[in-house]
Amino acid sequence: MKVLVNAGPWLAVPPPGYGGIENVVATLVPALRERGVRVVLASVGSSTLEVDELISVFDDGQFTELQKPYNQVMGIAHAHQARVVAELRARDDIDLVHDHVEVVGPAVLSALGGPPVLHTLHWDLHKHPAFYGAFPPGIAVNGVSESQIARAPDALRAASLGAVYLASPLADRDLRVDRGEHLVVMGRICSLKGQHVAARICQKLGLPLVLAGPVSGRNTPAELDVVVQNPYHPLHSHPDVRYHLDQVSRYLDGKLVRWVGAVGGQDRDHLYASARAALFPIQWDEPGGTAVVEALALGVPPVGLRRGCLPEIIDHGRTGFLADSEEELAEWVLRVDELDPEECRREARRRFSPAVMAERYLELYELVTAR
Repeated sequence: MKVLVNAGPWLAVPPPGYGGIENVVATLVPALRERGVRVVLASVGSSTLEVDELISVFDDGQFTELQKPYNQVMGIAHAHQARVVAELRARDDIDLVHDHVEVVGPAVLSALGGPPVLHTLHWDLHKHPAFYGAFPPGIAVNGVSESQIARAPDALRAASLGAVYLASPLADRDLRVDRGEHLVVMGRICSLKGQHVAARICQKLGLPLVLAGPVSGRNTPAELDVVVQNPYHPLHSHPDVRYHLDQVSRYLDGKLVRWVGAVGGQDRDHLYASARAALFPIQWDEPGGTAVVEALALGVPPVGLRRGCLPEIIDHGRTGFLADSEEELAEWVLRVDELDPEECRREARRRFSPAVMAERYLELYELVTAR
């Protein structure tokens, strides 16, 4: 089978730092190729993932352009998608398109009438009610959790083949470092992730907390300070910047509660693996939960609010704790030492390894092509 995997024009695969969808693609593709699937990757020129072919329009990721007004950036996704269409029209050896491009992907591919398409939904499905409410026929979709699909509009749910849980390469590694006392929240600093809740809890309990992740694409405190100090900077009023300033920074004391910016590579793995627990005080119905899977893979017990995909990933009392309120979350934080890190690792290997994700996608590929 030859599959065109459409990752989009926003970040390289794998991404140099933070990147959700691109990390998913970077995890899936090697496992597919190990199983004999030939992969044509539609991404940007700076992608370094080993594939059979790479096609692109842009030399590098266009993510930073998303901060500009819509009428200045609306052509980026369409230029990328036009390149995908041209490739599909020029050849007849693509058996399936596995699309990861929000809205533009299925909208264009449904009109093409080319190879069969599986479109993976990585995001909040309430974002585009008009499009999802009348989802184009002929496009099959999958979610990244059952709870995500359950909240989808009827037309989108009718096109769904079910959920494929996200995976992490860390599930195949046995990374062990000395356990520290700190807790960690790993991910983009934004109101949906609820870093202010974690900071408030840890400050009350006197527990060290590390917040790791970018703020509106700014990866270090120094980079963010450039934005904050300039009221005319285009990001000065960005919701994530305002959230950090208004809700999070009040708790940052540089000792008990710290924000260390975006952390990548081995530094990120070490910071995560050495944590006493990973906190997920999410303020929305998280669809995928990659950071939860990574915590399990590293033997770091996750403790979060009972929302979105978390109840599907965390087995309360065995591989983590789930709470229904901030007060209850604080109580479970004090009991994380009751959880067995080895049980977390075993669960990650059993359910969230790249091999498990690839096998599930191969099942869906067969279903879609058989149609």
